[in-house]
Amino acid sequence: MSSNIVKIFDTTLRDGEQAPGCGMTAEEKLRVAYQLEKLGVDIIEAGFPISSEGDFQSVKIIAERIRGCEVAGLCRANFNDIDRAWEAVKGAEYPRIHTFIATSDIHLKHKLRKDKDEVLEIISGAVKHAKRYTDNVEFSTEDATRTDLDYLCRSVDVAIRAGATIINIPDTVGYTVPEEFSYIIKTLKEKVPGIEDVTLSVHCHNDLGLAVANSIAAVNEGARQVECTINGLGERAGNASLEEIVMAIKVRNDRHPYETNIITENIYPTSRIVSQVTGVSVQPNKAIVGANAFAHEAGIHQDGVLKERITYEIMKAEEVGIPSNKIILGKHSGRHAFKKRLEEYGYFLDEKDFHHAFRMFKDLADKKKYVFDEDIEALISEEFVRSSDFYKLISANFSSGTDMNPVATVKLSIDGDEVTVSETGSGPVDAAYKAISKATGVTPNLEHYVVASITGGMDAQGEVTVRIEKDGIFSQGQGSSTDIVVASAKAYINALNKLRWRKEHPRRVTTTGL
Repeated sequence: MSSNIVKIFDTTLRDGEQAPGCGMTAEEKLRVAYQLEKLGVDIIEAGFPISSEGDFQSVKIIAERIRGCEVAGLCRANFNDIDRAWEAVKGAEYPRIHTFIATSDIHLKHKLRKDKDEVLEIISGAVKHAKRYTDNVEFSTEDATRTDLDYLCRSVDVAIRAGATIINIPDTVGYTVPEEFSYIIKTLKEKVPGIEDVTLSVHCHNDLGLAVANSIAAVNEGARQVECTINGLGERAGNASLEEIVMAIKVRNDRHPYETNIITENIYPTSRIVSQVTGVSVQPNKAIVGANAFAHEAGIHQDGVLKERITYEIMKAEEVGIPSNKIILGKHSGRHAFKKRLEEYGYFLDEKDFHHAFRMFKDLADKKKYVFDEDIEALISEEFVRSSDFYKLISANFSSGTDMNPVATVKLSIDGDEVTVSETGSGPVDAAYKAISKATGVTPNLEHYVVASITGGMDAQGEVTVRIEKDGIFSQGQGSSTDIVVASAKAYINALNKLRWRKEHPRRVTTTGL
């Protein structure tokens, strides 16, 4: 289909969630979905419904509540998967079934153990079965870029004849390079009858750091849907980054004369929400949304930017929704200004929760000279956005010094019952973690511990990110406070809550991602 509009298919909630430690609860997925709707994505791939009852329910809820964009459910090319996917997405305003099967010799031999003709029959049967439910059927040829090109053409031809309206060509393992991918797309357009009547899509992984470049190359050859994720989240090295694709098209419209429906001012808030929900921090030098993306330290650069911004900036920070990071709110700010700021970042609280949030904000403002947007985000998301409150920190007290053993006393609410435990450790954080583990009865391995300053200044809030593992299940958590030990305790409890939730909601099926 010829058009200058490139549709953005966001798979953060499916392929992004498959990254180790990035599993989301139904509540977290719905929160991200609302933000993706606000961002203006065309299609939300909400999950893989047959993988677990929890994933089915989260896709179903998203399909029923999201309006204004399509909601897709992923399914393998078999009838049970397709039936389950339709059950999950049928309540959507614009439902889509997305089915796939591998086509490369490597996958046929080692994974599927089927010959090429068998797979072609499966493709035809699966697409026809999906068409019984909806005309909006997408078919993907998994590991397309390592598939024999003639066979890839045959596979796509069979899918189109069976009724697929979107054909997706995935670079499943991030193997291809731009000139090769361009040739693949060009060949498909030349050799497959009827391909001009369907939407051609691409889904690129970043194993060689080329996911965005490959996606843009495909767009230049006629692809009109790009599958991508917020912050480039995804398995292994991640997926093509939504924000990079969108801004590359916008900034270099002279070379890539296409448009998207993305409201770019919502890019940064969306990035922050996904980072908070998954516990995966964005690297400072990340394009578009990294902390250093619009920062200038070198004197020559500072001088140039002060004289004229375009000397060293090819886009405005405001275009992607990055706050100026000046004083936004403080202890003299009123309820109206605070509520407006929350809504700008996707928090719509009822009156009771808003009153509580406003008190917390005032308490923070009394402790800090300056309150930044990031402070407010951390405070609100931590208090009101949780996976499950199996464990909740009520209070924490610490004693440490050069001439004493550090001691931590924590009071927790555990399934509604209050428990107080004291422990010693090699440091106050170690003592706190030992006390929390003793209280909860869970002693995971601490795989990762990072402390970062949310904002500048001596009174800055510290944000702690931890990654824990227990019985092969990984979980990440975040916590923030002006007291770094308190932030550490909050992060650990957040991770323990997610760990327990994942133990109680195991996935039955996994995919390698497209």
